[in-house]
Amino acid sequence: MEIWRWAFVLMVISAFGYGIGAEQLPQPHQTERISGSAGDVLEDNPVGRLKVFVYELPSKYNKKILQKDSRCLTHMFAAEIYMHRFVLSSPVRTLNPEEADWFYTPVYTTCDLTPNGLPLPFKSPRMMRSAIQLISSNWPYWNRTEGADHFFVVPHDFGACFHYQEEKAIERGILPLLQRATLVQTFGQRNHVCLKEGSITIPPYAPPQKMQAHLISPETPRSIFVYFRGLFYDVGNDPEGGYYARGARAAVWENFKDNPLFDISTEHPTTYYEDMQRAVFCLCPLGWAPWSPRLVEAVIFGCIPVIIADDIVLPFADAIPWEEIGVFVAEEDVPHLDTILTSIPPEIILRKQRLLANPSMKQAMLFPHPAQPGDAFHQILNGLARKLPHGKDIYLKPGEKSLNWTAGPVGDLKPW
Repeated sequence: MEIWRWAFVLMVISAFGYGIGAEQLPQPHQTERISGSAGDVLEDNPVGRLKVFVYELPSKYNKKILQKDSRCLTHMFAAEIYMHRFVLSSPVRTLNPEEADWFYTPVYTTCDLTPNGLPLPFKSPRMMRSAIQLISSNWPYWNRTEGADHFFVVPHDFGACFHYQEEKAIERGILPLLQRATLVQTFGQRNHVCLKEGSITIPPYAPPQKMQAHLISPETPRSIFVYFRGLFYDVGNDPEGGYYARGARAAVWENFKDNPLFDISTEHPTTYYEDMQRAVFCLCPLGWAPWSPRLVEAVIFGCIPVIIADDIVLPFADAIPWEEIGVFVAEEDVPHLDTILTSIPPEIILRKQRLLANPSMKQAMLFPHPAQPGDAFHQILNGLARKLPHGKDIYLKPGEKSLNWTAGPVGDLKPW
């Protein structure tokens, strides 16, 4: 009976034809403006509100690394590269460090890839330490605050903890020299050692042109109720099971692999992006880390994200009303996912789709090149601008030190 009821609801939802792409948005009456301050914040222009000085580092910290492996331009950690390029040509950049509000050190710490394209974080701590030693020796600005007016882009799985396995990341903790800096990172989880207070959580990189190439007609019916493609188990790294995704993905498969409302599989078809545009709900479960590009893809393609990651801190959460556009399901409630989703009234689903069709929502999740107003680059700058002015307490007294340069694993202290 439940399936037949939802077959009817799918027809009703599809009849409204809510669209998907930032370039092919439906007519204005099919979108809905975000209520309150969130919508205004998304459309803020950071120009004139802050000035950023970019340290000119030797190319071995960024450009030469990229020259060795161009795959770094397309993987989900590429925000560090595009943020560097953006700031270099942005009107917020200043060449006079004396008038800067923020100092930016462009280090490509994720551009060390395995043959399979996965980033190896093992050199990252030494690389970051080396860059900080360089700027602290050649400019006076780091030493004034020990990094409290500096920001770093650290898009690793667990940010500046620099490891892809949570247990190891927690054991390492955030690189000690970054304890006073503002971290711009994809990882976000409340009450976690790898997310320090004041960090700016950003979306992972998803290639805008690639997604644009797969847009289909906004009139296409959303005939799939729940959609997911990806791993349910990671046998290679978690042979006993239960550790990967804290068992949440395994629970999805075990409970719903035969449910006709769920289109779920490990296969990644060539129609993946098109299928998301035909779906009402897209599952966004945690994997090794709580975040993934699925969140970006779901928003861009107008598929309501079903977020399964306890305590996750979502991108630009002070500007994007995630509670209004998504559905949050506790990891322990995954076995009841069908009941939870089929219990959502159609009018609530339609409102979430209208909000997702808002161009400012989609733009905020993308790192386009060239940059566009309201995109993720601008949201990062807005986040930095909202932290201004800096308090006087960030400046150290003459001779005062708070960071321990010899703290951390012995391997991190070796020269890079």
